[in-house]
Amino acid sequence: MIRVLIADDEPLMRAGIKAILGTADDIELVAEAGDGREAVRIALERRVDVAVLDIRMPRLDGLAAARELRTVAPSVRVVMLTTFGEDDNIVRALSDGAAGFLLKDSAPEELLRAVRAVHSGEAYLSPMVTSRVVGMVAQVGQPRRQEAMRQVEGLTDREVEVLSLLGLGMSNADVGQRLHMSEATVKTYVSRLLAKLGLTNRVQAALLARDAGLAN
Repeated sequence: MIRVLIADDEPLMRAGIKAILGTADDIELVAEAGDGREAVRIALERRVDVAVLDIRMPRLDGLAAARELRTVAPSVRVVMLTTFGEDDNIVRALSDGAAGFLLKDSAPEELLRAVRAVHSGEAYLSPMVTSRVVGMVAQVGQPRRQEAMRQVEGLTDREVEVLSLLGLGMSNADVGQRLHMSEATVKTYVSRLLAKLGLTNRVQAALLARDAGLAN
């Protein structure tokens, strides 16, 4: 069972998330929180696998809570919930290593996919969030583009291929199918890429690929 904590200051939103999670046989809701501070406290007191956090909450917002969880409970994977108009927060959260990102108006099955993906060690960006990120990265300045290109200079041709597909938001299975590799081999490449590039997760790798102009 995947043990999930949800944190949102809106009771109606929490009730909706709870109802969606309740439809899955492999997911258990272990606690609810109304703010980020309470979410961190609960995560320390109870065994939590995945925390679903709203970005805007009182006392401690979702971004700050996610950063704190990385320090005090690094095994907890975080899925952030956001709305349109918070592009800066999206970039900040992804750069800080958030494993998943969803818009609040995403389809219910997307939430379940996101929880399962981050629990398995992968990252999850809803298609709408991915399109927003693509738009923001399209406006990347020349110094940032040059720095990203410098970072990927030492990669092999195959590593560049894998990184490029990560930048397109592909899962390991999708990358394997495109490059005619097993999923296990793709996982090995992804792990090697993260280590080589000094990155925390595949979302950061995807952002780097886009900054470097590899994911077109």
